[in-house]
Amino acid sequence: MKRVLLSMLVNGLALTSLHATAAEKYDLLVGTYTQGSSEGIYRYAFDSTTGQIEAQPRQTVKSSNPSWLTLSQDQRRLFVVNENGPGQKDVIGKVTSFTVDGKTHDIRQVNQVATSGDEPTHSSLSQDGRHLFVANYAVSANPGGSLSVLNVAEDGTLSNVVQELKHVASQVNPERQAGPHVHSVVSLPPSGRYVYASDLGADRVYVYRYEPKSAERPLVPAQPASVQLPDGSGPRHLLFSRDGKHAYLTLEMSGQLAMFDVKDGNLVRQQLLELGTVGKESASGALHLSADGRFLYVSNRGTANQMLVFSVDPGTGHLKEIQRRHVDGDHPREFALDPTGHFLLIANQKSNQITVLKRDASTGMLGETVQSFKQDAPSDLKFLTQ
Repeated sequence: MKRVLLSMLVNGLALTSLHATAAEKYDLLVGTYTQGSSEGIYRYAFDSTTGQIEAQPRQTVKSSNPSWLTLSQDQRRLFVVNENGPGQKDVIGKVTSFTVDGKTHDIRQVNQVATSGDEPTHSSLSQDGRHLFVANYAVSANPGGSLSVLNVAEDGTLSNVVQELKHVASQVNPERQAGPHVHSVVSLPPSGRYVYASDLGADRVYVYRYEPKSAERPLVPAQPASVQLPDGSGPRHLLFSRDGKHAYLTLEMSGQLAMFDVKDGNLVRQQLLELGTVGKESASGALHLSADGRFLYVSNRGTANQMLVFSVDPGTGHLKEIQRRHVDGDHPREFALDPTGHFLLIANQKSNQITVLKRDASTGMLGETVQSFKQDAPSDLKFLTQ
């Protein structure tokens, strides 16, 4: 009897150890640009104890310019914009739907549809998961960018575009703002009642009411219908605090960061922070909050190539800069905090690498580089945690 109990104890400890080891590794999804050697989407194993990405991918999914990855809340659906357009191998902007296996995380395509616009650069799901919002950036001023809405079926199948919205360019910068360029579209948490489209070409964030019962017009202009930003600032990505009371926006062309209070869906600006010298030196890009909401991280591209760290006031949401850290690469297009919060991974697009930095979860500060992982033209990073 004692031997049986001892055997059960040993086997139980071994099983616990096995689960602990497995839990230390997470699947990392990497979106890329495919003009070079990259083939599409890569799924790698990431070791959260060492901060290392394993050399060989667990899966490679061939796809044309899958530059932005959107996961459903349960992480069983993956939606990928194919940032195609004139002058590329595929001239049609598209979005592709995939399933993600709940046990193996294997990715399988469901369907692919056109987005009714060129160079789709960002997408997001409505809070109820019934619609996918796609930002068609469109490099060319004619026809310019647009916001497209697609229906999402229960099995993840995407419909054709059911609604397309276009804005008016500011034309402040004759080269980059001759036409509208929608760069991102996000919903207000936790209700998802409002949807916001950041238009770099218009110097505005457009605000829409989400009406899911309307089959033909799920998005309706709110009142006021937009938020004016400084002339020539070029709004890029908008991020909300988890409770939806505050918002943060990168202004790509002016190299700035704006902070807002959210009042009845309207964005009321409270701060406008400089990330660097306007021009080639500074080009603000991605931004993400830590899981506890205490720190905001912002990538600054141009020649600066920095990660900026801000502390977030728990009451007001106001920002205070606490660190600037070089990304040890070129053009940090996107980045992600790993599920443990101990590492920050940066997609350095032009230096063809993913840089992994140590992070102090208590102070928010970024530390040493623990890995420089070779990856051709990385553009987005998402972790699978379920």
